[in-house]
Amino acid sequence: MNALVPLPVLLPLCVTGLKLAIGPRLQRFQRFISLAVLGAVLVLSVLLMIAADRHGPLSVHLGDFAPPIGITLVADRLAGLMLTVSSAVTLLVHVYSLGQGMADRDDQTPVGVFHPAYLILVAGVSCTFLAGDLVNLYVGFEIMLVASFVLLTIGGTATRIRAGSTYVIISLFSSVLFLVAIAMTYAFAGTVNFAQLAGRLQEAPDGARTLLEAMLLTVFAIKAAVFPLAAWLPDSYPTAPAPVTAVFAGLLTKVGVYSMLRTQTLLFPGHRLGDLLMLAALASMVVGILGAVAQTDLKRVLSFTLISHIGYMVFGIALAGRGSISGAIVYVAHHITVQTTLFLVAGLVERRDGTTELTRLGGLAKSAPLVAVLFFVPAMNLAGIPPLSGFIGKVGLMRAGIDNGGGWAWALVAGSAATSLLTLYVMAKVWNLAFWRDAPPGAEGEGVVLESAGDEPGDEGDDEEAPAAGSGSGRPVPAGAVVSAGLLGQSITTTKRLPWPMLLATGAAVALGLLYTVLGGPLTTFTEAAAAELLARTPYIEAVLGR
Repeated sequence: MNALVPLPVLLPLCVTGLKLAIGPRLQRFQRFISLAVLGAVLVLSVLLMIAADRHGPLSVHLGDFAPPIGITLVADRLAGLMLTVSSAVTLLVHVYSLGQGMADRDDQTPVGVFHPAYLILVAGVSCTFLAGDLVNLYVGFEIMLVASFVLLTIGGTATRIRAGSTYVIISLFSSVLFLVAIAMTYAFAGTVNFAQLAGRLQEAPDGARTLLEAMLLTVFAIKAAVFPLAAWLPDSYPTAPAPVTAVFAGLLTKVGVYSMLRTQTLLFPGHRLGDLLMLAALASMVVGILGAVAQTDLKRVLSFTLISHIGYMVFGIALAGRGSISGAIVYVAHHITVQTTLFLVAGLVERRDGTTELTRLGGLAKSAPLVAVLFFVPAMNLAGIPPLSGFIGKVGLMRAGIDNGGGWAWALVAGSAATSLLTLYVMAKVWNLAFWRDAPPGAEGEGVVLESAGDEPGDEGDDEEAPAAGSGSGRPVPAGAVVSAGLLGQSITTTKRLPWPMLLATGAAVALGLLYTVLGGPLTTFTEAAAAELLARTPYIEAVLGR
């Protein structure tokens, strides 16, 4: 079973090479192999999660070089669960992107550029979850950075280039800081392997240990968009195509949270910066949700709720108890799925009405009841309405805070409750404006068969251009108007008949979020075992070092 550990990283990379060699030819075959490899990664992830739960952490030293020289990959319960959830989400988002690409009638570029970049991103995410040392964790981040910059700027529109530039500058800064932290860690401990560092850092001077912890937390807080290091996110994510925004919002920030979980439990047990983490968690919750309250664009609303709910996960990490770590893991799995789903729904709304500006939307509950249901369920899940999985995660975290009994813990419990109520208010606001109220005058138009703006003159929708989606213009965009919302930033026409792969993928993502509720008992049992394993540290160390 150990031989399966590297495959979630290697398979997407190998298929990426094959796709680049084929080029834009054999469109259907390329779509098939993309889906096949993502499906294979999902199956492998489930197998690794089950094996880690039954037999303990699995490790492999590539090239049979032992630490600290070799590359070590490790799959324990936490890594297995994160791989499984991320693989399921990336598969669904890819199905969604296939539907959007085919609807946009782009026959070459998504296959030639989008799909390889997407598979490289999947490989980078898998690499970070399986990394057994700081260097390979850094490599995973850089793989994601390269792929994400391509995906953010795909199409080359001015808005996407500007947002992508901000993202890459912030990411490069955090990468440089990460390299400095790795160099300092090696200087102090003579290794960067997690299992070896778990013992050696305990012998380091307190000041040096605290400095390393602070540097690594800063790096991961930037990646996770923890306040006050989250200013880059609301301007970067909403400009990207819907599937890109969805997978970024669902996964990339959680990679930072995962890295915090891994290092704080394995390298810095009993960490000295717990109070600082609690302050950051509380600030993220409050500032993020207040930012969401102030927004009038659906994508920006969801971007700010993303920042806010990262605070729940940092809350669990900061308390550093078995219950709080378990609650944080549940909430990470829940939030990856629900946040991704909501951004997919935002893409459906944009595809149908040409905008995500709430002041220009209305009547969707009547005119698009399926889209309304696909929004309502994950929105209530995000708000933590019982008995959904969001409620399960929040109750676990708040119970851990009450059991802790400290002043900061009680402040976080109160902040969690207030944030949950404000999240419900924000989701109700979106529902009332976009779905429940009547459509603003002029917003309703006749749906047309989806046509690209590049079709022959005389096609419907070629006569008059509407403003680009989210342009901020006060003029409503009727169905059938030309908007810039395609994968490549090209003009498309809105339609009331949404592509079935987009609806299917979104519906499956909603079902996956509900599955966490149905399997709430087994899920919490699994996460409690994962939390105990993380805090014990010994199973991980013995699996890597063989003692």
